[in-house]
Amino acid sequence: MTEEQKYTVERKFPKFEVRRYQACVFADVTVTASFESAGSLGFRPLIGYISGNNEPNKKIAMTSPVIQESKSENSTIKIAMTPPVIQESSNDLQVVSFVMPAGMTLDDLPLPTNSKVTLRQMPEQLIAASRFTGRWTKSAYERQLAQFRQQLDQNGMTEISPPRYARFDPPWTPSFLRRNEIQIPIATPTQ
Repeated sequence: MTEEQKYTVERKFPKFEVRRYQACVFADVTVTASFESAGSLGFRPLIGYISGNNEPNKKIAMTSPVIQESKSENSTIKIAMTPPVIQESSNDLQVVSFVMPAGMTLDDLPLPTNSKVTLRQMPEQLIAASRFTGRWTKSAYERQLAQFRQQLDQNGMTEISPPRYARFDPPWTPSFLRRNEIQIPIATPTQ
């Protein structure tokens, strides 16, 4: 059975739960691709890394989920509207990540030999997580994200970092059986 990223459930709500994730390391690949194809493009170098494409050719156990974050979320700033209207899109810059096995640190992990793979230390985080099934499409993600943000707002929770899209199943899993999640880092509630 594939190891999952370690967390404890702090509070359950009807459509989501609040979890405390342990500190861990992400192996990341940044790709320029559509939302739907980013996972496949990022997966290849990451699977290579854990399969021994590293220094000193050490295999690392596969874990779940595979995480995807849009880099454009990091740079979204709202400002007052002024003419002219200029359209720009950076929605195709995505970070795809594998979570390294529990207990591994940056010092424990082998160095990637593929320059596309980087390692990132993640601190302990409080995460609101909403689970859903279905196809891995941008429209499904955006629909679920909008509903989830409403639920967080209704419960007085504040996002502190961009959302992450987490996939737990291989692509051959029928869509109605797939476990997908939106994970949003939140501030510690004051209640």
